[in-house]
Amino acid sequence: MHYSYSSLAPPGGVDHHNRCLGNRAWCVKDICGIVCVIMTWLLILFAEFVVCGLILLPSYRSYTAFSTVNMIIFQALAFLAFVSHLRTMLSDPGAVPRGNATKEMIEQMGYREGQMFYKCPKCCSIKPDRAHHCSVCQRCIRKMDHHCPWVNNCVGENNQKYFVLFTFYIASISVHTLFLVLSQFAECVRNDWRTCSPYSPPATIFLLLFLTFEGLMFGIFTIIMLATQLNAILNDQTGIEQLKKEEARWAKKSRLKSIQSVFGRFSLAWFSPFTEPSSRTKFSPHFYSV
Repeated sequence: MHYSYSSLAPPGGVDHHNRCLGNRAWCVKDICGIVCVIMTWLLILFAEFVVCGLILLPSYRSYTAFSTVNMIIFQALAFLAFVSHLRTMLSDPGAVPRGNATKEMIEQMGYREGQMFYKCPKCCSIKPDRAHHCSVCQRCIRKMDHHCPWVNNCVGENNQKYFVLFTFYIASISVHTLFLVLSQFAECVRNDWRTCSPYSPPATIFLLLFLTFEGLMFGIFTIIMLATQLNAILNDQTGIEQLKKEEARWAKKSRLKSIQSVFGRFSLAWFSPFTEPSSRTKFSPHFYSV
């Protein structure tokens, strides 16, 4: 049987597809995803405005310790959530190089005559185990869990840690925000609505109610996503594998090994979006983008 081989890789071997910032960052050029990212940032900025401008700073002189401690907690969580979001969005999720299913590349990989392998007809790539094609990223992604428009990227082998941290910190912000809103409502009811806020009573009520709705919506959504991600990691089965009910063709790891494959060995670096896990799944170098 004869096969036709073609290569999508540009001359020089460097693929600029889904790349930006001088090929240093991964960027998916999807309008829906970009809109969702902007909405996410605007909602975080709105929470910053209400928490800082209405709840904490106006009461700074009366409740110095309360305002200072909660301001530090809120700003730390917001900063870590924002960095986690950026790293999830701008990290290569584990894209298989396009056009590596050429006759020459297949020979270099050591495949023998008649040996079976999976080839993606959409991006002309040899698919490693557990890789799936994403129609938005237009690439095959190693250990693809799902494509998330809120981070405008796939969640895969290389950026799952950052996505888990993003959901964790957004969920933490949401819970903290709801606590601050309840405290402010209690303060206003106990004293006077006209003196408990720098804004008029109707504006104050609107801002607090909208922030409550945002906190509940984001809190419930991210807690569910966080639980789903942790369940998938512990069971060594991605979301798309669970959805398709795929039988495990790979040797399943223990729960400890599965956690370490995403976060690395246990340390405080687990909670840092600035560090990369030291433990990675071993694939042929031909399955990694240049």
